[in-house]
Amino acid sequence: MGQHSAPETASQVRYPWRATTRTVFQLVVGLAPMMPVIVASSGLPSTAAGIATALAISGAITRIMSVPAVNAALAEWVPWLAAEPRAGGNL
Repeated sequence: MGQHSAPETASQVRYPWRATTRTVFQLVVGLAPMMPVIVASSGLPSTAAGIATALAISGAITRIMSVPAVNAALAEWVPWLAAEPRAGGNL
């Protein structure tokens, strides 16, 4: 049998505040374009479309941010949104 190494700990476990920051950022960006619809709506049926759209946008942003090339760009240009801090950095 081959030797197996223990799986690497997920970045969400190693850097929980980074994961929280990324999630809040994604939610804010997802909710921002739908805020007028959500605020203007007072009942659940009319609000449901706005909430669904905001969740879909937030989900899409979450998926896009998980792409390695996007994460590399975030690490370069917006390091506080990267999944892990720069090597030798304190962010």
